[in-house]
Amino acid sequence: MHSLWSKLLVVFFLVILVSNAVVVIATNRITSGNFELYVTRAGRLWAEELSPILADYYARNGSWNGVERLLQRVERFVPNQATSPGNECESGDHEQCWNEMDWETGMEMGVKDAWAASFNRLVLTEPDGTVVADTSRHLVGEQLMADDLARGLPIKVNGHVVGVLIVTPVDLPGTPAGNILSALNRSVLWASIAAGLVALILGSILFLQMMRPLRSLSVAAKGIRTGDMSRRADERGQDEVAQVARAFNEMASALQRYELERRQTFAAIAHELRTPLSIIQSNLEAILDGILPADTEELTLLYEETRLLNRLIEDLRTLSLVDAGQLKLQKESVHVNELVEQVVERLRLHAAEKQMILLTTYSNNIPVIFADRERLTQVLTNLVDNAIRYSPSGTTVTIGAREAPGGVEIEVTDNGPGLPPQDLARVFDRFWRAEKSRNRATGGSGLGLAVVKQLVEAHGGIITVHSELGSGTRFTIFLPLNG
Repeated sequence: MHSLWSKLLVVFFLVILVSNAVVVIATNRITSGNFELYVTRAGRLWAEELSPILADYYARNGSWNGVERLLQRVERFVPNQATSPGNECESGDHEQCWNEMDWETGMEMGVKDAWAASFNRLVLTEPDGTVVADTSRHLVGEQLMADDLARGLPIKVNGHVVGVLIVTPVDLPGTPAGNILSALNRSVLWASIAAGLVALILGSILFLQMMRPLRSLSVAAKGIRTGDMSRRADERGQDEVAQVARAFNEMASALQRYELERRQTFAAIAHELRTPLSIIQSNLEAILDGILPADTEELTLLYEETRLLNRLIEDLRTLSLVDAGQLKLQKESVHVNELVEQVVERLRLHAAEKQMILLTTYSNNIPVIFADRERLTQVLTNLVDNAIRYSPSGTTVTIGAREAPGGVEIEVTDNGPGLPPQDLARVFDRFWRAEKSRNRATGGSGLGLAVVKQLVEAHGGIITVHSELGSGTRFTIFLPLNG
């Protein structure tokens, strides 16, 4: 009972049991009611045919003695004209006349088929209800109730009631009609049992078909729980179970990608941290051993490595805060034109060292946006710094700003070497560099653009990139007014 298949089978069995019980009971009630109504009406007609014969019998004998033999013979023949004028038996003995009558003679006399009688049980009583004759011989001598007598047909002789003829209901024992009805009910019962067994077998097969993908899903889930991210569930079909399996497989694929990215991220972090730490450690050891002088040049090199290491750690911290949804933005009113000028002034000297030109293009009617000034400064600084770092001397870097529907657009454009189309999709990936040969002297950690994308999206904005080889690269940022 712990498996879903067992529970479904038990529930299905109970449903079949209740349904069959309802069908059998309803069929029994409807059939019994209608059959009893039919037999009662037919028996009433039968009693009307018998009453003249029984009245004649009582008139001839003065009592009901020996009437049982007459009722038993009535089960075969009912002469509807035997007692009419001109049809009396020559012997004058009605019972003897009855004994000598055969089927062919009865038909010639207009005798009716007694088939209807075979569905009835005939009971003859005294006027007070004492049973004097019963075709089933069960009630002879017993006293019937007034309700039972009301269902019978009075037999009169010279205007006086001498007895009552009753056609018993079909559900009483001993009646042929009751036997037929019982056989019918048994047939319905066995048919219901057979149909229930067939339905139960088909249902168990169907449930097994349903359980197969669920078991596959369970096995795949257990595999993923143990670390096997390659496990997938069987998703054949178009039903709800298949849809669940497909959703599970999509989730498993996403988890596999996340796990791969996590491992790659840890490996990249270890590599990025090891490089500056190795430089710092080896240079300090050389200084302590007297191999390198502790002069300003060496200390400046070590200082730059610590700055690079600190920047890497800060970028990792920013990304972790964004991933955890814990990055707090200190929003305020920001004039985009002023922000652009500040970034340009901060990086102008760095651009001049590489003989590059920084330009700004913006209109004076740019609306004020509600954003985190420090984080937007970090975004623009990373983009401009990347353009300066990865472009050759003589390149022009332009920072533009303009009003856009619902917000502001900021563009950072250079006329440098550009990027190939296959690299554009990975520009914002963490620890990715367009040129694998770039070292720490010419390239960063590969986190700058990833941080830019996360900070822009944290403001409710969008960043896109467009680049062509030999024509430069353009980053476009859209920021809503109330990001």
